Amino acid sequence: MTPTYADILAAREQLRDKIKRTSLIHSLTFSKITGSEIYFKNEFRQKTGSFKIRGAYLKIKSLTNDEKRRGVVAASAGNHAQGVAFASALEKIPCTIVMPKNASPAKVAAARGYGATIILDGVNYDESSSKAKEIAEKTGAIMIHAFDDPQIIAAQGVIGLEILEDLPDVDEIYLPIGGGGLAAGTLIAIKEKNPQVKVIGVQSRAYPAMHDSVKQGAITQSGGERTIADGISVKVPGQMTYDIIKRLIDDIVLVDDVEITKAMFLLMERMKFVVEPAGAASLAYLISKKPAVGKKVVAVLAGGNVDMYLLGQIVYKGLAATGRLLRLSVILADRPGAFKEIVEEIALANVNIVEVVHDRLGSELNAGSTKVTMSLETQGREQAEHLINALKKRNIEFTLLA
Repeated sequence: MTPTYADILAAREQLRDKIKRTSLIHSLTFSKITGSEIYFKNEFRQKTGSFKIRGAYLKIKSLTNDEKRRGVVAASAGNHAQGVAFASALEKIPCTIVMPKNASPAKVAAARGYGATIILDGVNYDESSSKAKEIAEKTGAIMIHAFDDPQIIAAQGVIGLEILEDLPDVDEIYLPIGGGGLAAGTLIAIKEKNPQVKVIGVQSRAYPAMHDSVKQGAITQSGGERTIADGISVKVPGQMTYDIIKRLIDDIVLVDDVEITKAMFLLMERMKFVVEPAGAASLAYLISKKPAVGKKVVAVLAGGNVDMYLLGQIVYKGLAATGRLLRLSVILADRPGAFKEIVEEIALANVNIVEVVHDRLGSELNAGSTKVTMSLETQGREQAEHLINALKKRNIEFTLLA
């Protein structure tokens, strides 16, 4: 049964005591970057670190006593897993979660920490979902779908109600789409109250299943490339979410990992927000394409559960992309003073040396030579280019690594 606006209103009342109403804040920094009036819906600060707890809790709370005794099973790349595990702990019912073998260790540990039994199976959400259905059939446990369920959709739609209450004159809303539960629920809420507000879904270019399905007019399996945005890596959208999104969505657009990385880095540096790749997809599109100049825009930051190792890479790549981190390698004669000329130019450019690695044993080196790899901190692209040009003028041969 397709959820209605009345279902969303009812969901809000049932969630009121257990689920946070997340903040909506204006960002002057990102308004300047995009040319829009940017507001962030901070679902990454929700309990369990993502909006997914809304749907998971409503669904589990609504189970009958008999269904609760049978326990629940779910498939998830991470955020739905934590939502289901947390909700199951609140209701004191058994919970099994199937996660992809390559799931974020942090998300696996968090779900297990809430008391769930974790099974690693498959390489993406769709394969894990097949295993979860198999477990449900064998054990009688209740399957808690990540997105294609009327109660899940209705609960996610409460986000739309909150946005309109906090910013009644919003022009456009950008939100990530994986299976489509967040988008479907938000669309029902927004279009019922103010159909003039545009809602734009953002998908990873590596997993454009909903984008392709809506474009072709039928559910289409699509995607499978490697991406950091595991939270929206869904090959096949749900039938219910597809039907709602196809009918109500204004547009679905695509972003790549480079754009997502930049958005994550800027959120950390400028806002002190740690947002996961899928959660930053909406802002990534706004930064890269600037599609809503002069309009009031809400970007839903859907989740903040990011692996610490990935976070380190995001910082490194973000610094490199903005010209504030240079990595150079140069082959020198292995004798005293050979490195002095390079260090002098670095000092004259007022650039900071972060790390120096000497290698005398590399197979590409001749006897009597050494390879020096340097990581350098600069104030920006202009200073980085100034140093590069200075090294070239002194005929210092180097390889630019980053």
